[in-house]
Amino acid sequence: MSTDGTLRAAGTGGTADAACAADAGAAGQAGPLGLGLPAAFPDPSLPSRVRIHEVGPRDGLQNEKKPVPTGVKAEFIARLADAGLRTVEATSFVRPEWVPQLADAEALMPLLEPVRARHGGPVGGGDGSGGDGRHGGLRLPVLVPNARGLDRALALGVTDVAVFASATETFARRNLNRTVDESLAMFEPVVSRARGAGLGVRGYLSMCFGDPWEGRVPVDQVVSVARRLHDMGCTELSLGDTIGVATPGHVTVLLDALTGAGVPVERLAVHFHDTYGQALSNTLAALRSGVTVVDASAGGLGGCPYAKSATGNLATEDLVWMLNGLGIDTGVDLARLAATSAWMAGHLGRPSPSRTVRALTHQE
Repeated sequence: MSTDGTLRAAGTGGTADAACAADAGAAGQAGPLGLGLPAAFPDPSLPSRVRIHEVGPRDGLQNEKKPVPTGVKAEFIARLADAGLRTVEATSFVRPEWVPQLADAEALMPLLEPVRARHGGPVGGGDGSGGDGRHGGLRLPVLVPNARGLDRALALGVTDVAVFASATETFARRNLNRTVDESLAMFEPVVSRARGAGLGVRGYLSMCFGDPWEGRVPVDQVVSVARRLHDMGCTELSLGDTIGVATPGHVTVLLDALTGAGVPVERLAVHFHDTYGQALSNTLAALRSGVTVVDASAGGLGGCPYAKSATGNLATEDLVWMLNGLGIDTGVDLARLAATSAWMAGHLGRPSPSRTVRALTHQE
């Protein structure tokens, strides 16, 4: 395994598979997973399959104090793909001075071509009907803040992009230096061009449940912005609990309001932060409302550089443990995933905050 920032696992399947297999053994295959735990008790009211939108390499690493070497990022993504994740958000094409941790996007994407080749390209088109990674094709979406970011992404042959909007005025100004209306006007031609090029376009909507400056965010305010993103052509909308203040009842009410306003639940994803320990319960509420796409970050990495009260994302391992117990298919090898997060925690010099990672890898 590489510890010096060079890429040794992404080039060929054998090397990556051997490294991950060795790590998976260290993750405790003879422990709970080897004993058939967690026990699965399917709930017929819940979806039979959930697609995890893995955000660790982008949303997770963008908040690190020191940039992670490009080769380590590439190997991280390779390991996540080898663990069975089929949507892995790779990076962001923002100006380097905005998020210096992701300034290496042009250098990173070519390193991921062997990973994409090994796991197959996207299946289906950019209309959200079949190109979502559920059927084997690996998708490596990237965040694009504006037309220039889209130009950079298209030059590297990306197949999926995302724009990042806000439900509140204060965060829109702090994150994008624009009002909500101005930011949506900036995104509209970006979404149109991307769709015209056959790309899938995700619309992130932050501060859906609470804002650190404005407090409680009215449900109808969130619905209004979400409808505008949907109507401009976003193939998927990710509802962000950026500061982690949502509760299950709030999640249910918002999802009901969105579907009642004409946004199909099939187009919705949820993105919970675990600031108050509510991320898993909120996810379960979303599943009960019909959502089948859940954002999560390997090892619970992440936060938001523009909202200091935003702590780590929902840990992918914690999510998979719960979904396994509910008999919901994700296609993810939990032992391999936990080993990957433990490996990344070693690079970052601190234990993973994920309880499942700590339990499976015996981290203190």
